[in-house]
Amino acid sequence: MRGAAAEAQAQQHLESAGLRLIARNWRCRGGELDLVMSDRGAIVFVEVRSRASSAYGSAAESINASKQARVTHAARSFLSQHPEYAERPARFDVVAFDGAPDRTSGRAEKLDWLRAAFDAE
Repeated sequence: MRGAAAEAQAQQHLESAGLRLIARNWRCRGGELDLVMSDRGAIVFVEVRSRASSAYGSAAESINASKQARVTHAARSFLSQHPEYAERPARFDVVAFDGAPDRTSGRAEKLDWLRAAFDAE
């Protein structure tokens, strides 16, 4: 599943669970945030990962310490540019897609939403 399709499916899934989109594909020097969402007052930074094959590990396993550091850096930059969110509780979620997408719908069969998948360092 390509990045944009995975992000769209992740956003739809999270919105159906009650989260509200704040930003998508927010970029700064040294990082990017796939989705920034609000969940009952908390700000949620969502990393979306997709793997068609598990030959090199699962989608969730691909979020190593280096990737976590880039996401954390981007989150800090986002909060510094959007001080209205700075006092809210924050968490880092992962939405992981494993396996090839369905040929008919293009949607992934397996979606894992990992709440509070990692902490800011």
